[in-house]
Amino acid sequence: MANVGRFCVDRWEDHLVVDDGNGERAWPYYQRPPEAQSYRARSEAGVFPQAYISRLEADQACRNARKRLCTVVEWYRACRGQRETRYPYGPQLDRKKCNHYKAHLLSRLFGSNPRNWTYKEFNDPQLDREPGFLARSGEYAACESSYGVFDMVGNLHEWVSDKVDSSLPNKVPLEQGVHKKLKRNFGHGVFMGGFYSTTAEHGPGCEFTTIGHEPQYHDYSTGFRCCADARDSAGN
Repeated sequence: MANVGRFCVDRWEDHLVVDDGNGERAWPYYQRPPEAQSYRARSEAGVFPQAYISRLEADQACRNARKRLCTVVEWYRACRGQRETRYPYGPQLDRKKCNHYKAHLLSRLFGSNPRNWTYKEFNDPQLDREPGFLARSGEYAACESSYGVFDMVGNLHEWVSDKVDSSLPNKVPLEQGVHKKLKRNFGHGVFMGGFYSTTAEHGPGCEFTTIGHEPQYHDYSTGFRCCADARDSAGN
């Protein structure tokens, strides 16, 4: 984990590991979290992060690893780095440094009319198995904040622990269109940073904030990383 003052944050987006009685093994990142097995979060470079996960499941995975989901404030600070820039790597957009601005796979696989896309299709395992879209953790080496945290912009959306309420605009700048929808989305979950097919629809860089989904929601774009209080993370 990377130390960010009073808290620590996983350097890489998390994947899941399960113990089937014969030791731990990595859970396939393109499959929904297992229902019959206990799973926990693990952060390491060079592996595909877990997608298709809800906020409730991400929270449980962090807790099982003796960590917790990051708050909005913690996530935003770790992303901006010590210089508090809009992007992890600096103040100006460079499309090549993080894994974003790619084509939308739903259009490629299921047609160009979004009204015809189903929740089942949003969770099709093939989406994140398409070559050239989801990247392994740390693969975009330049997408790093000054705290040594990778992929906070792009690759996968990242769930945080906050729910949508009137305090959210005081924690992270909200794009005007997102701010207008704040009240109608009270109680929803929050995910940050965008994924590999987003641009700046919900805010640029570290400010990218999505509030339109309940905590039970999941699809091919949703991932997570964990945080912990610094006093509980000595040596990490």
